[in-house]
Amino acid sequence: MTPQAQIDRRLLLLGLAAAAAAAPAGAQSRSTRQGDASAPLADSGFSGRTPNPHLTIEEAAKFAKQVEETLAAKGVRLAIVFRTGRPRDKLPKGISYTHGAFWAYVPITKPTGETVYGYAVYNLYHGDGTTLAKDQSYLAQDFPIDFVRGSAVDDVAIIAPSPEMQRRILAIMGSPTYAALHNPAYSLIANPLDGKYQNCNSFMLDVVAAAAWETTDPAQIRANLNAHFKPTRVDVGPVQRLLGPMADSRLKTDDQGKQLITTTYESMAAFMRKSGLLSEALVLDRIKA
Repeated sequence: MTPQAQIDRRLLLLGLAAAAAAAPAGAQSRSTRQGDASAPLADSGFSGRTPNPHLTIEEAAKFAKQVEETLAAKGVRLAIVFRTGRPRDKLPKGISYTHGAFWAYVPITKPTGETVYGYAVYNLYHGDGTTLAKDQSYLAQDFPIDFVRGSAVDDVAIIAPSPEMQRRILAIMGSPTYAALHNPAYSLIANPLDGKYQNCNSFMLDVVAAAAWETTDPAQIRANLNAHFKPTRVDVGPVQRLLGPMADSRLKTDDQGKQLITTTYESMAAFMRKSGLLSEALVLDRIKA
């Protein structure tokens, strides 16, 4: 087997790809995004195009409703939800979820023109390689069933920020700050302490940081995260690290030090809990009955 063929496939299958915060200020509807027909990997958020999906449409619809009802019962207007688009035995050690997004309780206009309230999902997606390079990202909005349909397992993880943090994040999502926090330079394992690249989770972390410290200054956000955020370590050997960018344009490591680090559900929940920004963090198992 050649050195390139030995690249850790678990790392290449990381779906630290798509979703993250978005807002009316910068988000594009999935239905209006040109090129969706040739969507990226399922763990990048394009769950409707998942080959051999784990959940049927009916199961995904029920699970999505279960998540919505759980959030509503807790009075959560803004949540951070995570899924994995790959089976857990295909993921690097210490990483349980590959894709995260903001779920916001907002007014939604139905095709009939009627306005109802419900949860919309705000994402960061990487390009499909045709309409946009795979190492570039954009902001988009879709819905709970789209998110859940991309899960390869029967659970999601949920972070419910404190009520004040929910208010602040929603305010950012409804302002130009949201789009300003987006860095389109994309990497699967973006280093959140550096900021050269973003993925879905590091973008959400930047939004959380902007809300927590009430600043839009990128330099200040980076300084504060370096002081207070402990990222997740990603295990990968030196050969895989060297050859990774050659095998997948989405995998960049020139923002990393000796140890690869990134943002995950676990590290974000730990940071928010320690900083007093969290109401609750939980894993929700799908009801199969």
